[in-house]
Amino acid sequence: MLVKVNTRWLMSPVTRAGSILLFDVFATTFGLYAAFLLRFGGEIPLDYVHATRVALPLLLVLRIGTVLVGGLHIWGFRTSGLADGARLVGAMVLATLAFVLLNHQFGPEPLPRSVYALEFFITVTLMGGFRFAPRLLENRYDERLMEHRPTTMRALIVGADQHGDLLARDLIAAQQGKYLVVGFVDNAAHRRGMHVCGKPVMGVVSDLPKLIRRHRISTVLLANPELPAEAVRNVLEICATSKASFKAIPASYAYLDKRISAAMLHDLSPDDLLARDPVQFDYAEVRRLVQGRSVLVTGAGGTIGGEICRQLASHGVSRLVMVDMNENELYLRSRTLQVDHPTVEVRAEVADVRELTRLRQLGERYRPQYIFHAAAHKHVPLMEDAPEESVKNNVFGTLNVATVADLVGAERLVVISTDKAVNPTSVMGATKRIAEIITQDLSGRSATRMTAVRFGNVLGSAGSVVPLFKQQIERGGPVTVTHPECTRFFMTVSEAVGLVLLAGLGGYGELCVLDMGKPVRIAEMAAHLITMAGRIPGKEIPIVYTGLRPGEKLYEELLTGDEEKTVQVRNRISVCQSPPPPPDLVGKLAELRRFAEAGDREGVLASIGVLVPSYRVTPGKAYTAALPESEVAPEAEPEPEPAHGPDRVASVLVNTLPLRAS
Repeated sequence: MLVKVNTRWLMSPVTRAGSILLFDVFATTFGLYAAFLLRFGGEIPLDYVHATRVALPLLLVLRIGTVLVGGLHIWGFRTSGLADGARLVGAMVLATLAFVLLNHQFGPEPLPRSVYALEFFITVTLMGGFRFAPRLLENRYDERLMEHRPTTMRALIVGADQHGDLLARDLIAAQQGKYLVVGFVDNAAHRRGMHVCGKPVMGVVSDLPKLIRRHRISTVLLANPELPAEAVRNVLEICATSKASFKAIPASYAYLDKRISAAMLHDLSPDDLLARDPVQFDYAEVRRLVQGRSVLVTGAGGTIGGEICRQLASHGVSRLVMVDMNENELYLRSRTLQVDHPTVEVRAEVADVRELTRLRQLGERYRPQYIFHAAAHKHVPLMEDAPEESVKNNVFGTLNVATVADLVGAERLVVISTDKAVNPTSVMGATKRIAEIITQDLSGRSATRMTAVRFGNVLGSAGSVVPLFKQQIERGGPVTVTHPECTRFFMTVSEAVGLVLLAGLGGYGELCVLDMGKPVRIAEMAAHLITMAGRIPGKEIPIVYTGLRPGEKLYEELLTGDEEKTVQVRNRISVCQSPPPPPDLVGKLAELRRFAEAGDREGVLASIGVLVPSYRVTPGKAYTAALPESEVAPEAEPEPEPAHGPDRVASVLVNTLPLRAS
């Protein structure tokens, strides 16, 4: 059995440089005397003995001096190549020329010209052999190891051109790789019989069947991605009949420059984009909070909701009820969690948070102890065009979930909010602020502990800037940024959800704010992504500024002026002291619902302005700006509410909350 030899000594800089210089002294000395012995048939004439003793120190000084000046004693045994060999030969040629001139000028007797030539070839051969032999021997030894490894796949490379050469070099250099390159096939007649990277060109593509059988080939590799489709189909047909797999593996990025962006960006981790160290968690504490509990999560098919479900399942909840309207994402995520966490009872329920009856049925069926409400409309520009839909989902969806949490006796409700709720300039932000107000109001009149958790943007979430930038970079640009000074707060999804679990279940207060560090300039993030894709920002990939869209801010805030009195309860988590909900909240919500159900957008915006006085419409918006509260006309006498319908149901449910709490 072959065992991998420890070659760590080769990597020690001091040992490596010292051994190289010592060997070069030996090679030079041996080379000179061997040249004399070869020239004179094994015996140095007495006339040249003294000349040799004078010439050797001069030759050593020149050879070793050239090695030091050229940095040839700092050698990478595993990475040296043809260019390094040429550098060595060139340096030794200069040393030989200087030796000839100086010895003729100052030496006691000129040496025979053949001695100069023989010494050069012997010394250079020894020096080069010492430098390249470890790599050649190690490559051969690695191949022997791979041959005895059961997971090794013997491979033939299609194409002995520059693509095949680069691919072979990469595979040979990959010491822990799984492909053992046996040889090449190539249809070019002039390449037959050649060796590429020490591997033979064994034949043409049509020879693949017999070569596969003869050399026990398991994989045929295609290095050239620009091979005509007909040629690729031909190789595929041959592989299909020969029981060998086929793979297209790109060679060097130098030949695949147009693909470098996609390859690098696909492997990009959100942590790579943070301008700070990721938040560290005590996962044992999170596990103590949720282990063995029954939990319901709305918006489970989304980025935040899906990550909440994943972390809850990994921390050992007993039952996980996943609720969403997106049946495809809901199905895929639930199936994944069932496979990864077989001890957790995972239930997927298609439901709309705007339908109170359906939510109440789910609550009574599963009786969750914890409810996480992540379902929301979050796209700012889209909600500017459909404010009534934002109200139905973000406001009354939250009201429905909170109502059900109270009715079924849930211990805790955690509502996901956003920094866009602070001094909102968008419908989405304003509706999330109303959701916070609802959470605050009902929490004071319910046995269920209700908490809204406010944080900023999630890196890599669906619809965020990062996936958009990746797509634009892969297409070659331009990358579009709204404003050069636009900033946002960012967290990774795992950070956000970990802090949500701690803040929401810790019982700290009704509104928690997560510390996301310093805001990040979007333009800098775009440039960072372009650079990580191997491109030059502004040159190879242009950055175009499109202007702020309706509803967007230049920068986000985490606290309003009334919320500045906050208390940090633990690392990265603070509790806000928000002002009390506005008077007659139920009546104002009922009016907002009527406008939303009727599709009265101007009425919706005016009602939002009453509920959230800090709401300001951004320039360029298509709808009438809501007046400040001081300028709103006195309310008319409300019409009698119907005996049934959504308004009546919401009003009755909200007003009955104190009954159970008392």
